[in-house]
Amino acid sequence: MRRRSIFGTCLAMVAALGLSACGGGGDDSGASTTVRVTLANHVWTESIKKALPEFEKQTGLKVDVTQLGEDQLSDQYNVKLNAGSSEIDVMMYRPLQEGKLFAKNKYLADLSEQVKSNQNWDFADFQAGPVEATSYEGKPVGVPIITEQEVLYYRKDLLAKAGLSAPPKTLDELKAAAAKIKAAEPGTAGFVARTGKSAAVTQFSSFLYSFGGDFVDGSGKATVNSDAAKQAYGFYGGLIRDSGPANVSTDMGWPEAMAIFTQGKAAFYTEANSLYKNATDPAKSKVSDTVGFAPFPAGPAGSKPYNIPSWALGVNDSSENKGNAWKFIEWATGKEQTLALQKAGVPSARTSVWNNPEGTANYPKDMVEAIAESNKAGVAHDRPIVVKVAEAREIVGQPIVDAIAGKDAAGSADKANEAFQKFLDDEAR
Repeated sequence: MRRRSIFGTCLAMVAALGLSACGGGGDDSGASTTVRVTLANHVWTESIKKALPEFEKQTGLKVDVTQLGEDQLSDQYNVKLNAGSSEIDVMMYRPLQEGKLFAKNKYLADLSEQVKSNQNWDFADFQAGPVEATSYEGKPVGVPIITEQEVLYYRKDLLAKAGLSAPPKTLDELKAAAAKIKAAEPGTAGFVARTGKSAAVTQFSSFLYSFGGDFVDGSGKATVNSDAAKQAYGFYGGLIRDSGPANVSTDMGWPEAMAIFTQGKAAFYTEANSLYKNATDPAKSKVSDTVGFAPFPAGPAGSKPYNIPSWALGVNDSSENKGNAWKFIEWATGKEQTLALQKAGVPSARTSVWNNPEGTANYPKDMVEAIAESNKAGVAHDRPIVVKVAEAREIVGQPIVDAIAGKDAAGSADKANEAFQKFLDDEAR
């Protein structure tokens, strides 16, 4: 009776949904009908929770959600995953912050078979950069749910006043335009961006790639003192030092940099596109009606902004309910749910959703165009891909601070490279 009931349920679901909803996850005989899902506080989480009754009705499963702030989430993962606990089935995690640690420690299940099990779900629809970032040793261990690219925020009114007909397309043009506007507009910076040693690393990364550099080379050796990297450090630091806010501090994260921009105190700002509503919401921004967006300006190596997944879903490898865990992920990351989530303000990793007018209707047109350009040559990481990410960011971020302060950026890069190589060697042991 149980086998016939499961088979009948699956047939009904396939007929109704056009999905292999009972496939791809392995045999669930005897598995729990409750899927335990741990999620971060995020608009994605709030939106998916509202849709859960639909999933539960379709599958007959119950979803038990644990929702935590980022610090609490990390603490819980540290305790439960280290202990090999099976109490978590699905986990929302940050691929570039803890992805390598989780994968290396075998906390994340290999999803190679699952992502191929349902052609309608269509794994090939996911953008290359986010897929690369949620893979380990060539195997998918997560599914990207939220993406970010670095774009150029700018003030349309200040450009027009300066006689500039379009936003800068190259970093050299950005430098010239920022200097021109700062000279012409007392009290207004030409450019603002993150300056904190760790906080700035992610946004500096697009400058680094666009100059032709990276944090490591193909063999995994540190390259933060390559000629390209030294040029990038010098350019980023010089741009803020020469055209940034007066008496600029070297501990700004995105809230401080965004505040300067939204208070009308800067003409240009490079930042993650996911934060754009801070600049366009009249309740948060004094310049909401004059903000424009453009692709990240090209450097000597072209325009190479990061294109990353800030969050992903994975299956706990110690879960005893992997089949049902995958059913949840397959539903939550399917085309229908992804479209609904993007319409709610969550930038997705699915190409089809970005190509769908419904998926972009709620976004500024120039933002959509900037994202499309970013996806073409986007780099799959915005920080070193290591286990101890926080420590690595402190090391490679030091030359940023030194460059802003007018110190020897090239010499600082040499010291950082030596320290970073030692860090990499120690981590490899």
